[in-house]
Amino acid sequence: MPKIFRPMTPGQRRMVMPVYLELDPKETAPKFLLSAKKRTNGRNHHGHITVRHKGGGHKRMFRTIDFKRDKENIPAKVASVDYDPNRSALIALLHYRDGEKRYILAPQGIKIGDMVVTSDEPPFQIGSCMKLKFMPVGSVIHNVELYPGRGAKLVRSAGLSAQLLGRTNGYATVRMPSGEVRLINEECRATFGVVSNAEHNLRVLGKAGRARWMGIRPTVRGVHMNPVDHPHGGGEGRGKGNHPQSPWAQFAKGFRTRSPKKTRKWIVKERR
Repeated sequence: MPKIFRPMTPGQRRMVMPVYLELDPKETAPKFLLSAKKRTNGRNHHGHITVRHKGGGHKRMFRTIDFKRDKENIPAKVASVDYDPNRSALIALLHYRDGEKRYILAPQGIKIGDMVVTSDEPPFQIGSCMKLKFMPVGSVIHNVELYPGRGAKLVRSAGLSAQLLGRTNGYATVRMPSGEVRLINEECRATFGVVSNAEHNLRVLGKAGRARWMGIRPTVRGVHMNPVDHPHGGGEGRGKGNHPQSPWAQFAKGFRTRSPKKTRKWIVKERR
């Protein structure tokens, strides 16, 4: 359960933060799995802001995560479960039997001392990785590849999971977290289980300062701008007459933004 604070200060009045019981405070990350993370603060190579509301924040190190899971038939022991400031999920440090160490996304319920393996044979246990064509139909999975061997791209955020519904003609039918049902090459790998830290969406930062520590700058609503700055701006008093839209007049609240050039060939059923 997330921790609800007894407010000793104004910033704790509505603060709700997750409790990480799985973390080992004594474990330190291996240096070779850490690298410097350069900030862009939402700016492109011209220095122009292309993503608003980014900047500042605490310094971070990047953790190298193994999304390919390509060490086949070599068992690995979970040495620790760690916090990663660059993602919503927790990460797990694996010690392989041949001496190599790698980080993976930690599934819900994984514990220090558990054994995981990338293989085409049972056991079908959380944290183990396998090609879709060898998984039992109905399996709950995450960390799913989109193209064989390129590394997982889908279902990587905290608390997410997909489900393997069936297989036909070299493709697996997978229900995504959005409700979309799509076809994925059955040679692609996925990991059993649900992504850890499912309570991530329940957190309440409590104060503006915590958002600034995370590198999130303030957001000004369009209705408080001038007409030159936003389609919602201007007017006498509080104007509510505009259709909800972005500063660049892209409609929001139901307007579909998927490119018509993208193929729908692999989508069996649209998302909800």
